[in-house]
Amino acid sequence: MAGGIRRQHPAPAEKKDDSQKKRSPNRLIVEEAINDDNSVVALNPAKMEELQIFRGDTVLLKGKMRHDTVCVVLADQDLDEGKIRLNKVVRKNLRVKLGDMVHVSACPDCPYGKRIHVLPLDDTIEGITGNLFDIYLKPYFMEAYRPVRKGDLFLVRGGFRPVEFKASSHFCGNTVPRMFCSLPRDMC
Repeated sequence: MAGGIRRQHPAPAEKKDDSQKKRSPNRLIVEEAINDDNSVVALNPAKMEELQIFRGDTVLLKGKMRHDTVCVVLADQDLDEGKIRLNKVVRKNLRVKLGDMVHVSACPDCPYGKRIHVLPLDDTIEGITGNLFDIYLKPYFMEAYRPVRKGDLFLVRGGFRPVEFKASSHFCGNTVPRMFCSLPRDMC
């Protein structure tokens, strides 16, 4: 274009590498858990302070495709600030893999459950006889405070081999079904 006005394009901005990108402090990278507890996640103490979450608090975790679950948070000094430790069962409920991102937030309104309905998965109880409640469920819920979400799977180790159960409904009063609740030790 002879005689036309040339536009000066600004120089392209330098691209930030992954470590310089800003992301929400609630979004953390999934790492393998050291302990194998289905109801516990681990965070760095500095990250817990930043998020106003305290040891033993119930947290709501959001994974892929709007899947979420509730867990109890514990501190882990050896963990990087941008990471969270989840065991295999929690990762399966959130539909995430190691290295994926999850969103963590405090869950202060997690009521105590009065009753919970759980169903064992058929392929995990083949060949097992006896009362599943006494052998698996009662010891599992008696040993710790466990938050559970409707639809979540949880693995219980007891008896001869592990059995997987699915939480089908929760009742926090006489007739009020909820999506999640915490089960105190004295429930059984």
